[in-house]
Amino acid sequence: MQAENSLPEDVEQSGDLMQTLPYGRQSLDDADYNAVLRVLKGDWLTQGPLIEAFEKGLAETCGARYAVVVSSGTAALHLACLAAEVGPGDLGITSPITFVASANCIAYCGGTPGFVDIHPRTACLDPVLLEAACARQAPKVVIPVDFAGQPADLPAIQKVARKYGAIVIEDAAHSLGASYEHEGEWYQVGSCAHSDMAILSFHPVKHITTGEGGAILTNSPELYSKLQRLRSHGITRDQNLLTRHEGPWYYEQHDLGYHYRITDIQCALGLSQLTKLGRFVTRRRELVDLYREALADLAADLTLLLEEPGQRASYHLLVAQIRGGSSRRRHVFDSLAAQKIRCQVHYIPVHLQPWYQEHVGTRPGDFPQAEAFYAGCLSLPLFPGMSDDDVTRVGKALKAALR
Repeated sequence: MQAENSLPEDVEQSGDLMQTLPYGRQSLDDADYNAVLRVLKGDWLTQGPLIEAFEKGLAETCGARYAVVVSSGTAALHLACLAAEVGPGDLGITSPITFVASANCIAYCGGTPGFVDIHPRTACLDPVLLEAACARQAPKVVIPVDFAGQPADLPAIQKVARKYGAIVIEDAAHSLGASYEHEGEWYQVGSCAHSDMAILSFHPVKHITTGEGGAILTNSPELYSKLQRLRSHGITRDQNLLTRHEGPWYYEQHDLGYHYRITDIQCALGLSQLTKLGRFVTRRRELVDLYREALADLAADLTLLLEEPGQRASYHLLVAQIRGGSSRRRHVFDSLAAQKIRCQVHYIPVHLQPWYQEHVGTRPGDFPQAEAFYAGCLSLPLFPGMSDDDVTRVGKALKAALR
């Protein structure tokens, strides 16, 4: 799940001076600005030493062996599918409740995107339904989505994927800083303990930002080497791979790769942001607790999508399910917008998009749990820079709208 539109703060030109509260936004400070400025004053703007430094920091933070940083989360998904050798005739399965990139990456490689419905309690891909889908046709890749910052059931999904010979690419665009428990042991999202690769996004509304950017994590040296080549036109300078040696300038293209590189400017920002990840996640969780208290008396009108037992969600989103159907959700959305509170809807199920109906043959009704979830979901403002009073403001506006 990648591109998401965040709204800048603005001030009403007439009437009251209350600021608009966006659903999400970046949190930057002087350390971030200075980190970027140092690069701008230095020798390397791109393809320099901060690329590797950011990759090392990400790998250590997530507990993975390798990280490859790229230009966006969508690029990360595309390269992961290329590294998995998805091609024409191959099926790739993902969740319908995600941004379109989670499915588009399969189509980019010539494969056929397929979907498995969500579990209504988690809004993540249902492993039981995945087993049934794989029994009908074995996929080349399975792309579970950690929706809203809550890890999918990765151990169960990996077990099914292994049974049918599929590669697991965890879409962790929402879940940097989250963790989950399995058989008495805790795992960081992105550790690839129960996946072959995991992707991250650094869009401004995510946990840390590089402006635009993404990463692929893996524990496989073979995948790591392939991802590095694919990121930069399929070119290598590795002396062990070159077919001949003409001099220090010499390189060879071994794959049909892409220009998905990221800059040192962005990686400087990412490294600075990474030092604050723990604080950002802690604040997001504090805000969710405040929301739970503020909305406790609205149980008849809405439910909040919260972490499951055995999880520590990093809460990229706080999603409320508004009871009463899509028309009531629209009323609440408009009522909060009138109070300068910008909510968002995550997501329009991918199988309902016109391109997927035309090219993949999906239809309304194919995935009823996803469609039911979409009909009532509303993402409330949530970002580390919010104040306690902001939560109170949203709570009061919600109560007024639901009355």
